[in-house]
Amino acid sequence: MIGRSTAARARAVAAFAAERPASVDRPAGQRGAMGAARRSARPQVLADVSEWAAPELVVALSISQRAAEQLLERSLTLVHRLPRTLVALERGAVNTGHVWPLLEHVAPIADDGLRAEVEAELLAWVADRSVTTGAQLGAKARRVVLARDVRAAARRLTAALRGRGVTCRPGTTEGTAVVSALLTVPEAQAVMDALGRYVDAVDDDPEDTRTREAKMADCLLDLVLRPGETGLPPVQAQVTLVASLSTMAGGDEPGEIGGEPVPAEMVRALARALGLIPDVAEPGATMPEVTEPEDTEPEDTEPGDTEPEDTEPEGTEHGSGRPWEGEDPTGEQRALEDWWAATERRVLAEGWRGAEAPPPAEQERWWAEQARLDAMPTAADLWDPGESPRAAVLDPAPVPIAVGTGTSSWAAADSAVDTAGLALLDLDRALGRARTAVARAERADALDEEAWQGSPGGRLSGAADSLEALAAMSSEQREALADLLTRTSGGGLVDRPRVAVRNAVTGALLALTDLPGLRRAARSSRGLGPPPDTPGYRPGARLDRFLRARDRRCRFPGCRAPVPRGGELDHDRPYPDGATSATNLAGYCTSHHRGKHQAPGLRHELARDGTLTVTTASGLVAVTTPPPF
Repeated sequence: MIGRSTAARARAVAAFAAERPASVDRPAGQRGAMGAARRSARPQVLADVSEWAAPELVVALSISQRAAEQLLERSLTLVHRLPRTLVALERGAVNTGHVWPLLEHVAPIADDGLRAEVEAELLAWVADRSVTTGAQLGAKARRVVLARDVRAAARRLTAALRGRGVTCRPGTTEGTAVVSALLTVPEAQAVMDALGRYVDAVDDDPEDTRTREAKMADCLLDLVLRPGETGLPPVQAQVTLVASLSTMAGGDEPGEIGGEPVPAEMVRALARALGLIPDVAEPGATMPEVTEPEDTEPEDTEPGDTEPEDTEPEGTEHGSGRPWEGEDPTGEQRALEDWWAATERRVLAEGWRGAEAPPPAEQERWWAEQARLDAMPTAADLWDPGESPRAAVLDPAPVPIAVGTGTSSWAAADSAVDTAGLALLDLDRALGRARTAVARAERADALDEEAWQGSPGGRLSGAADSLEALAAMSSEQREALADLLTRTSGGGLVDRPRVAVRNAVTGALLALTDLPGLRRAARSSRGLGPPPDTPGYRPGARLDRFLRARDRRCRFPGCRAPVPRGGELDHDRPYPDGATSATNLAGYCTSHHRGKHQAPGLRHELARDGTLTVTTASGLVAVTTPPPF
C-alpha cells in the first residue's frame, strides 16, 4: 500500500508538472527571467517545467521549496527515466528505500538503452533475494554502473571531486555542530582508520567514560588545532584494497577500498601512491597523433584553439576524461577537450568512411544538404555594406512611416520582410552547421570507442577471466605484478599484498594466499583452499585473515556494518563442540553478534559454503551469502 501510494503520488506530480510547462515563463534574457546560472543549475529533468510549479507544491503540501523541487525531480525521473521501477513500486516488488539508490546511480545514465538494461538487472537481483535493504541495493547498483557505464561514471566522479571540501552545519542539539568532509573513498577510510589507531594508542585510562567516537573527535581536534604538542609517534593507517589483476594492469573492472566499490582509476591511483605499482601512464592513454586537415573551415575552430602536442593528459584513461595523477585536473580537462576538438576535425576531413558509414544514398543526401547550406548567402552577404546586418536584425531601428503616403508604408513593410528573411537564412545556416557538428561528434565518439577497445586497457577490460587478462598483458605489466606480489609489509603497508583465488562463476572466495603460497601450491598435490582449523578458541592469523576477507561486512541480513578489527568472528556451533574453522565461523558487527546470542527465538544456521540462514521469532526466514569478489 505504501508503494502504491508513493507511485500514485509520483504520477500525480508528473501530471501536474506537465500542466506547468516552462513555455509560460519569461524567456531567457528578458528582465526578471531566471538567471543563466540558476537555469544551468536546474536538473535536466526540470528543464521543461515552469519554475513556478514548485511554489504551488509548497502551498499545496506545506513543504519547503527545496523539498518541493526534489519531489518534482524524483517524480519526473521515476515516470520518464525509471518506468520499470515505478511499476515495481506499484506492485510492491520494491519499497521506497529501494527507489533512492536507483534514482541516485541508475537514473543519471545518459544512454536510454543502457539505463533500461541496468534498471532491469537490478530489479531482477532484488526479486531473487529474500531480504534486500536500500544500502545493499545501493552497493550493487554502484558495482553494476561502474562496470557497465565506465566512462560516464568516471566523468561523474571527476565532477564530484571538484566539489571536495569541508562544511559545517548545526547539530541536532543547540550548542553542537557537525563538520563534514567530502573526500575520496581511500582518503576517508584512511582518516577514520588513523583516528581509531590514535585512540588505541592513548586509550589506557580505565576511568575515562568517553565513547570511542568521542575520543576520535578529541584526537581529531588535537591533530588539527594543536599539531606537534604531543610526543606520541605517528600511526599507520590500514586500508584494505581489493582489485583484480586486470584492474591493476589497466583494465576497467572496479575494485574495493574498505569494502566500498570504487572505479578502477582510483584503485590504481591509491596503488601508485603506496608504491605498489609503477607510476607510469595508463595502458592505452596515448592516442594516435591527430593532424589538422588543411581544408578545415575557419568556423570549425574556436579562436585560440591549437593542436595539443600530447593528445591526452598523462594519467587519464583513454577517451574518458578521468584525471587522477596531476595536481591540476582543470588543465588536464582542457587538454582532453583540445584532443576531442582535434578528433572532430580529423573526422570532418575523413568524411563518412569506415565500417559504420551509412548507405551511399544517405551519404549523398547528407553532403548535398551541407553543400546547399554552405552555398546559402548570409545576412552579411546581402546587406548594404554601409550597415551592420547583425545589429539591424537583432535590434532594428524604428522605420518612419509617413501618414497618408501609401508608397512609404509599403516600402517600410518590404524592408521589414527583407530583414526577417535574412534572419531566417542565418538561422537555417546555423542549424545546418549544428547538425554537422553533431554528426562529427557521433563519428568521433565511435572512433574513440573503437580505438579504446583495441588498446591494452580495452583488451584487459574485455578479458573473460584472469588467465585471459594475463595473456593480454605486456611483459612489463607482468613483471610489475610479480614484483607487487613478492613485497613484504613495510613503508606505508601494514601487511603484504595477498592474492584472492575466487570461483569464476559465483565470485566466492576459495583461497587467500601470496606468491610463496602459490609456488607451494604448484609443487603440492593439495592445491589451494581455506586455511586449516585452529586448535584453540581464537582463529589463527591465516584463518582470521581469510574470514575477514570472505565476509568483509556483518553477515546478518540487511546489515552493512564492517566486521570490527580484532573480534566478532562467531562460532556457529559453540566451541569446543564446533571447530574453529572456516566452515563454522562467520563475521558480525557487535550489535548483531550480541543479538545472535541474546535475541529470543532468533536462530542462525551456517552451511559449509558460508551460506547463513537466519530465522526470526515470528518465523520469517532470510538467507545471506558472503559477498562475491
